[in-house]
Amino acid sequence: MPLEDLDVNIAAKEVALAGGKKISVTWPDEHASEYEAEWLKKRCFSEEARAEMQADLFLPERQYWGSDLQLPKIPFEEIMHSDESAYKWLCTLKKVGIVLLTGAATRQGELIKLGHRIGFLRLTFYGPTWQVQDKADANNVAYTTGKLSFHTDYPVLQHPPGVQFLHCIKQTAAGGESEVVDGFHVCNKMKQQNPEAYQILSSTAVNYTDVGVDYCDFAVHGKQRIIDIDSRGQAVRINYNNATRDTVFDIPAEKVRPFYAALKEFNDLLNSAEHKFTYKLEPGDVVTFDNWRVLHGRRSYPSGPEVTRHLEGAYADWDVVLSRLQILRKGVLNRD
Repeated sequence: MPLEDLDVNIAAKEVALAGGKKISVTWPDEHASEYEAEWLKKRCFSEEARAEMQADLFLPERQYWGSDLQLPKIPFEEIMHSDESAYKWLCTLKKVGIVLLTGAATRQGELIKLGHRIGFLRLTFYGPTWQVQDKADANNVAYTTGKLSFHTDYPVLQHPPGVQFLHCIKQTAAGGESEVVDGFHVCNKMKQQNPEAYQILSSTAVNYTDVGVDYCDFAVHGKQRIIDIDSRGQAVRINYNNATRDTVFDIPAEKVRPFYAALKEFNDLLNSAEHKFTYKLEPGDVVTFDNWRVLHGRRSYPSGPEVTRHLEGAYADWDVVLSRLQILRKGVLNRD
């Protein structure tokens, strides 16, 4: 029925059981509808039924972590060929925010295969995949041997990539360790310790910019809050990359100092020993993580005449990842 024909005051004329497992509803115009009783029960407007349905659809459970992270690991070939392993991978990625896939071939192109496993990769101005290595004409701080501070990728975009993949093809002997931090865990800490600072970062729009040439030439400008929150004030996405924060800042002068004080506190929490986890990728490792939740960084490593460290990177949107997760869930758990 077209919505324009809806009578918002309509009520059922008669409700009856039909065959034990179905509900029959007769409407004022004598039209009869029949529904599976279980189907209706799941769509009940009780708080309990609504919570159960939302959990089933969006899998909101989170496991927070700090320096005590037990990094989940699954063999790359297992998730490529086993639906059970792929389901475990994506469930853990959603819950913990990071999973390490091990044993991939040490050549470019493995992430293309991974993209096909879930659906497809996200194309950006840096291409469908991109090479993280020391480049003489680097157009991104990641393409140097220097330290990378904690950040999320691509906050300049209106819809930043949800999931990031980094495949280690070659690793330097000294330095180059990876660092990660659970941004949602840090947000919870900040909200408790300094709610005013949390409010500033979750309400102030920050300018970002990215200009250069890679897959094509680009000149992107965007505005994001450092912490995006839902209606309950809970963090749902971190948008923080100081390297691409613009020199333009569209706020009144009197709010500048309080903003930087809040940002400094957030950054200090990210870098505290109790929150950050350090590990070193080995050739063949593919780290997969939630780019809306997990901030990542890298320790510096020595430069040389040849490339000593080479990662291939790629992105996927959460829409694609969650779609594959639901399909795998249905198949693995034999759910309707």
